[in-house]
Amino acid sequence: MSQLVLAQFADPDHLLAATRKLREALEGALETYSPFPVEGGSEALGLPRSRVPAAVLIGGLLGAGGGYAMQVFCNAVDWPIIVGNRPPHAAASFVPITFELGVLCGSFGAFFSVLGFNKLPALFHPVDRLEAFRSATTEGFWLSVERAPADPPVEKLAERLRELGAVAVSVIEGDT
Repeated sequence: MSQLVLAQFADPDHLLAATRKLREALEGALETYSPFPVEGGSEALGLPRSRVPAAVLIGGLLGAGGGYAMQVFCNAVDWPIIVGNRPPHAAASFVPITFELGVLCGSFGAFFSVLGFNKLPALFHPVDRLEAFRSATTEGFWLSVERAPADPPVEKLAERLRELGAVAVSVIEGDT
């Protein structure tokens, strides 16, 4: 059973400074919550570059390639019909469907990769147990630190968070 330590900060600057300090000290798995994107938050957490653009590219290329191959098979291999003195494999007439399927499959790649990489849909998270955490969507700046039972006492971490500018510190017990 692990613990989740939540600290509320008055402004994003204190939140970023505390995040950097705790990440350098490797205090546990960190996550920040704020009502708007905080400039430098990803760097403070040490997050890697997003993999979503690669998923979009792969989806778009597979969609475009599949759409083109489908048209070639249908019009030139399976049922070749000469219409308007046009050859069965007329690449220029295949562009609209190829483009549309590339865009469609690229958007599917974006949608499903965002869901997968963010482990969504998450119907419950332990931070939902804390009533004060509701301010994270309106005015609060929060930092959560996930700790294992073998880690040093929570009181030391709570004191360190207060030294770094935390307005309030809460501990949530249970599975995170």
